[in-house]
Amino acid sequence: MSNKVPQIRFNGYSDAWVQRNLGDITAWTKGQGLPKEDLNEEKSGLEAVHYADLYKFSPVMHEVIHWTNSDDGRIIPNNSLLFPASDVTPVGLARTSTLKLSGVKAGGDVIIGQLDESINSSFMSYQINATSKKILPLITGTTVKHIQAKSLATLSVSVTNMAEQTAIAGLFERIDKLIAANQRKLDLLKEQKKSYLQKMFPKNGAKVPELRFAGFAADWEERKLSDMANVKTGFPFKNENFVDDGQYLVITNGNIQNDSAFVDGKVGNRITAVTDEIKEKYTLNYGDILVTMDGTVGRTAKVVEGNQILAQRVGRLVSESTPEFIYQWLNTGKFFTEMTKVSHGGTIKHISLSEIGDYVAYVPTSKDEREKIGSLFLNIDKTITLHQRKLDLLKEQKKGFLQKMFV
Repeated sequence: MSNKVPQIRFNGYSDAWVQRNLGDITAWTKGQGLPKEDLNEEKSGLEAVHYADLYKFSPVMHEVIHWTNSDDGRIIPNNSLLFPASDVTPVGLARTSTLKLSGVKAGGDVIIGQLDESINSSFMSYQINATSKKILPLITGTTVKHIQAKSLATLSVSVTNMAEQTAIAGLFERIDKLIAANQRKLDLLKEQKKSYLQKMFPKNGAKVPELRFAGFAADWEERKLSDMANVKTGFPFKNENFVDDGQYLVITNGNIQNDSAFVDGKVGNRITAVTDEIKEKYTLNYGDILVTMDGTVGRTAKVVEGNQILAQRVGRLVSESTPEFIYQWLNTGKFFTEMTKVSHGGTIKHISLSEIGDYVAYVPTSKDEREKIGSLFLNIDKTITLHQRKLDLLKEQKKGFLQKMFV
């Protein structure tokens, strides 16, 4: 037994924390029965937990996602930790949750650890999840991984007095509520954008959109993408050109992610030595639109950062006229579908610059209308970005507190 203190703690607490084995403060049982066919999502019967639910649960849960009318299941005691007993990956088992509800049934493969009255289950759940790597050596199995209560009982945890436990648990629950609220706002904004994209661009067979700005009534006309923007690609770099800490990020298909308006500049290949000719021809500018040409073809992203140079096999669309409209025009879903249709190759699909440039869809004849549409979606994207940054900051703050408020 060793005594330690965390790096950060609330005022008024100075006692050392005590290390214990989880088994010394826990009484173990296991759920029973309740196969998936006995569960429902219609809130019919008693609340229930299937072991697979635990992979979706946060450290502290105030609601369930399943109910049952079956007589099977074991009632989860209050102040308990729940662990999944099997999964196909070790990481899937390196987790726990506590449920702030009474009378909930647990099905088979749910390990239940009822904690001693001196332990706050929320505090312990946050602590175990913050140090979840300690569970990995306890896992057995080959194709399907398993963990047992007797193994979890050997897990070393740290304990302080109930008042400090409650204060720490309360802090993390408040942070989680803020994260959840901001995630809902972000999801709502993305849904609103999706709805506007559907309504402000013509549906199949239509020449005008369902929703448009006042003062515009003319039919939209079909245009090729190559008529709207210059379509080109980047420089054929080789692996030996790349260094770990180069000044320039080289943008490849891997930097263009799903459901993201911007190029992911956090990771990737970097380069230091570039000729003036390469720099002039292939340095990306704000507002350039990129298109994946290999793998999952037809993904798009906007360039918003400097010091980025484009690699070959990524399409680059450059337009001096309404680039924001063009970007949104490509994100209604039709462009991605069409690029998938025209792609070629075996396991890894490819598209060409000409196939990108030959994409055809309806656009407004009025530049003013294109600019208004582009401006609307630019503002929506900026709001989404602000909310995403706030959400990311909250998650980083939580991560920092988890590292420093437990021992």
